[in-house]
Amino acid sequence: MADERARHFRRLRRLRRSARRWSVLAGGLGGAAAVLTPYAGLGLPDAAWAGAAGSAVALAAWRWVDLRALAARPAPPALDPAEAAARSRARLVAAVERLPVGPGVLAEVRRVRSRLALRGTTAAQAWARLDRAALTLAGMAPRLTGLAEPAVLEAAAADRSLRDLAGRAASVERALKLAPAEARPRLAEAHRTLIDQLDSGVAAYEGLVAAAAGYVAEDARPSTAHPAASRLTEATDLLHGVAAALAELRAVGEPLRTPTR
Repeated sequence: MADERARHFRRLRRLRRSARRWSVLAGGLGGAAAVLTPYAGLGLPDAAWAGAAGSAVALAAWRWVDLRALAARPAPPALDPAEAAARSRARLVAAVERLPVGPGVLAEVRRVRSRLALRGTTAAQAWARLDRAALTLAGMAPRLTGLAEPAVLEAAAADRSLRDLAGRAASVERALKLAPAEARPRLAEAHRTLIDQLDSGVAAYEGLVAAAAGYVAEDARPSTAHPAASRLTEATDLLHGVAAALAELRAVGEPLRTPTR
């Protein structure tokens, strides 16, 4: 949404410029009609001059009325700088998402930003493992259909939960460095618990990705030869048969030719 205060003043400036233009045009046409009508006498051209001058005067009056009505309204309050920045960022993100490669670019930017936010913490390594596993699963997701679809939905929910857990663990670790001495043992214990939960969750997620890869492999492996390979073998045999038949016909036809002198 655009800034309502800026929109209000832009509309006010446009109305002021429009009122001035129509006032100048009405004055010019009215002066021309006042001079030319007595000069050449009344006629059809004089009616055109008078009509144009009257229309310009009416439009100018309406523009001034609209300008005064708009100027009488109180201007909307100014946006908070943080809110204005958030709106600008939202407009930029929406514009990028409309591009063909926009969603992928935004996803990569968010991933890099999250990785930088966890840099230097114990949760960074587990987050990197989770990110690699999530990218691998995303590449297989279009092939995980049928009975595997609930597992994909469960993996998406687990991914969000584990990323939130990594952020919590990193926050506790940073707070541990600033905490007073009497509060550090409790925070250290909570941090170890979060890291253990994160490690076990990421290991379970990696196991799910491995199982998904096995499903994709078994789903694509038929019990017999691949249809494409079978068709290629049949086409090769057919070409060999045609070549052999042409060779036999050539050998039979050689004695029938009349020698030329």
